[in-house]
Amino acid sequence: MKMKSLISATALITVGLLTGHSCSKSNGNSGYNSSPAPSASADEIQIYNMKFSPATLTVKKGTTVKWKNEDSYAHTATSNDNTTFDTGNIAGGATATYTTTTAGTFDYHCTIHGLSMAGTLVVNP
Repeated sequence: MKMKSLISATALITVGLLTGHSCSKSNGNSGYNSSPAPSASADEIQIYNMKFSPATLTVKKGTTVKWKNEDSYAHTATSNDNTTFDTGNIAGGATATYTTTTAGTFDYHCTIHGLSMAGTLVVNP
């Protein structure tokens, strides 16, 4: 009976190795999510893998823009002039909003991760 169980276990491991199945949760990508970014609504910006997506969002004045953090760590969305908008820290899995009040083009970044994590919000009249 023990030999039969050992053979069955060995067969399952072999099948798993041949088909690429594994019990490990690690995907070898240094903490970044390798699956595609979730789709966003028209007035939503996804924060995913240390990027704002879309990188540029165009909306009408008066629109409420939502940033949804799909990463597991906090980010911000802060206008480069530090006065137009600042979401504050958006925890992993959380959202933050800003209702546009002025037309223009507003570059923004994550204050935690610097200018390399940046986006643009275009507000039309």
